[in-house]
Amino acid sequence: MFLPGLALATSGYFATGYGVKSAGMGGVGIALPQDGLAAATNPAGTAFVGDRLDLGLTWFMPNRSAEITGNMTPFGSADGDYSGNDKRNFFIPELGYVKQFSPQLSGGVAIYGNGGMNTDYASNPLAAFGGTGNAGVDLSQLFISPSVAYKITPDHSIGLAVNIAYQRFKAYGIPPMFAMFSESPTNMSDNGYDSAWGWGGRIGYTGKITPELTIGATYATKTYMGNFDKYQGLFAEQGDFDIPANWGLGVSWKAIPALTLAFDYQRIQYSDVKSIGNQMPVSDPNIMMALMANPFGSSNGPGFGWEDVNVYKLGAAYEIGAWTLRGGYTYVDQPIPQDQTFLNIYAPGVVKSHLSLGATWATSKTGELSFNYIHAFENTVNGSGSIPMAFGGGNANLTMYQNSFGVAYGWKF
Repeated sequence: MFLPGLALATSGYFATGYGVKSAGMGGVGIALPQDGLAAATNPAGTAFVGDRLDLGLTWFMPNRSAEITGNMTPFGSADGDYSGNDKRNFFIPELGYVKQFSPQLSGGVAIYGNGGMNTDYASNPLAAFGGTGNAGVDLSQLFISPSVAYKITPDHSIGLAVNIAYQRFKAYGIPPMFAMFSESPTNMSDNGYDSAWGWGGRIGYTGKITPELTIGATYATKTYMGNFDKYQGLFAEQGDFDIPANWGLGVSWKAIPALTLAFDYQRIQYSDVKSIGNQMPVSDPNIMMALMANPFGSSNGPGFGWEDVNVYKLGAAYEIGAWTLRGGYTYVDQPIPQDQTFLNIYAPGVVKSHLSLGATWATSKTGELSFNYIHAFENTVNGSGSIPMAFGGGNANLTMYQNSFGVAYGWKF
């Protein structure tokens, strides 16, 4: 049930937050565990949520588009406006379970969509280069994260999660012209879905400094994935697509008994994965020779050219009777440089600012219904020298905005 439609692009291609409650507060959670999905952000937090089960579903609706200007090839111009929304709706499930084995030891499992990217162009932006039919990509990432947490003292805990990851990918509509510069031309496009498994880990710390002030820290290793063999001619390192390492710090403060404020900082190391971080040598006057020396699929072949990003998350929760009201704001650096927009027509993860609202209604002493709404504001990255002259010159401009609605039910045992 977790495999279909796991596609989103918010903090680059990572989710804003994990768990409907966290996402409704701008994604904060490093120092504010709230439910059974706490281990997805900081496994140490599971020591403070008690015995519980949470099930949720998010309806995600991205709007992505590209514009090509100033292009002219011997076969015509690629100029035009292109909508990547032939597929518009995605449904992302989540599950979290935590069991307290003793006053000191707890464990559980979180299952969630870590991230992804999707574009589906009914009108192929690269038709002038020989691309036919629809064009796009579909990347989905599912994490299964069993975790344990241990309270060193009643107010301080450490935690460990093993991230068992599954991902699948397909690309279609990439022009045959690009295959001329591939290490494996038949394994670049239109080969249907390929999948891979992998693993990594996450460690964390949560500590209550005072009854009102809590701090947290977490680090996730790179998740080492098997290769996409069907796309070994597209992604650098023969189809490798590891999931980047990331780390973060958080603080939460109970300003008054009813009001909690929280802030998280996160760093995502996209550039450390060659298929994501390697750049297209667009400024090289001998780009054809450069691509022949380091073709698509080779160890130093082109990737999406993404840079590392800083993510800043601010959230607030206010309790009033049986209700908890939430709100938050997230800001992420731009991962896509202006000269790397050409290939990112397929992956226009350019949104930067997100506003979130949420609430929880305690339906009983043991049950609670939560929901949220997130809007990622429209943002455009205008290309600058992004289409090489060998491909007709000009620029690719990328635009995206997003909306999502989430709902979850939690049981306390």
